[in-house]
Amino acid sequence: MMYSLECFSLFLAIFSFFSIHIWRINRNLPIPNLPFLGMIPAILFNVSNIHEYLTTALKHYGGTFKVRGPLFTNLNFFLTSDPMNVHHVTSKNFVNYGKGSEFHEIFEILGDGIFNSDSHKWKYQRNLLQSLFKQNIFENFVRKVTHKKLQGYLLPLLNEVSESRTTVDLQDIFQRFTFDSICSIVLAFDPNCLPNKLTQFPEVAIEKAFNKMEDTIFYRHLVPRWFWKLQRWLQIGHEKDSITSLQIADKFLYDCISSSLEMKSRFNNTKDDESNFDMLKALVEKSGMEQVDHKFLRDTANNLLAAGRDTISSTLCWFFWLVSTHPNVETKILEEIRLKFKTNEENWLISGVEDLDKLIYLHGAICEALRLFPPVPSYKFMAFNAGPRSCLGKNISFIQLKMIVIALLWNFHFQVVEGHSVCPSVSIILHMKHGLQVKITKRGN
Repeated sequence: MMYSLECFSLFLAIFSFFSIHIWRINRNLPIPNLPFLGMIPAILFNVSNIHEYLTTALKHYGGTFKVRGPLFTNLNFFLTSDPMNVHHVTSKNFVNYGKGSEFHEIFEILGDGIFNSDSHKWKYQRNLLQSLFKQNIFENFVRKVTHKKLQGYLLPLLNEVSESRTTVDLQDIFQRFTFDSICSIVLAFDPNCLPNKLTQFPEVAIEKAFNKMEDTIFYRHLVPRWFWKLQRWLQIGHEKDSITSLQIADKFLYDCISSSLEMKSRFNNTKDDESNFDMLKALVEKSGMEQVDHKFLRDTANNLLAAGRDTISSTLCWFFWLVSTHPNVETKILEEIRLKFKTNEENWLISGVEDLDKLIYLHGAICEALRLFPPVPSYKFMAFNAGPRSCLGKNISFIQLKMIVIALLWNFHFQVVEGHSVCPSVSIILHMKHGLQVKITKRGN
């Protein structure tokens, strides 16, 4: 009995010594680095305010530090907010920082598309898409699709919301709008996620599948590779949802591709008439394929949907929240539209790019929203990436954003519901955690 007490006392003394030692080492650190467990427990404990927590840590460490994961998990990684480091990786030494096999596995949902590719495969796709995006016919096509969706769905819906004096989640509306729009642009198919009347919003299987896949990508960043691989093999948890969602997405994409390629009569007009433009057929023509590669088209379409879906909706949410909390900015934007835009003409929203370029203050306001809340966050202005991988759709995105902002601000005033909590969610896209609940009032222009 005495021997047992002595052993216990010795153990307690050693445990206390190491506990005090660890506490003294970590007491002034923003993220404690625990033996065997690393920094992950502290990060998980603060996941509800992870953006502020990591910002504090970055300030403490001078802009760059290594996050140490639990022993034997291979979850070590670097975080940086130093513009010079980002420049080093994305521009100056770009060739040394490929995506790599682990990145490809985590983002396997994107297949071999441009976001998941390196070297010659990436360069080929970038050149192909760049040659397509810079065509006037494509730009005009995007403007017409956006205008059609605005006039036929978004504006009538918001008008009904204002008349009924109800509150709505603007984030949900924007996500539905942008998903319909990007599907129409890339696949020539509108899934009709957004109704044009104030009814119960439909649950569309393909949109839900994309949301699930987005969650899976984020989840794979948080757990050891062997763990999510095991879940995938056993088909349980997040990975089971991922397999089901991927099957839904693949069927949707391959059906759209087959349907598009079967309509051969439209293909001959892609060079002359944007109303008959078909992006998938244009990609086939530009790639010079002797035989259509359905897998290539699937991966390309999937990457374009990922690029144009949540990024636009996220930007719109943060922009309208910022404008609603800064009335002077709203006043200046409306005054600029009144002075420099032809708002009294029929189909005024589909004005050319040269008219949109006149709205300098609006452009600056959108850029500031992107700087403060980049959809895919770091760098001086990271919203559209940097270096050779800078976003090919930057100009198209600005056209869409400006058209939507002009249409909505000119016709409606948005007021965030009192007491509604606005904070970023923990995900790979900077959504709002609780959505954006607003009241909408029609303007008397």
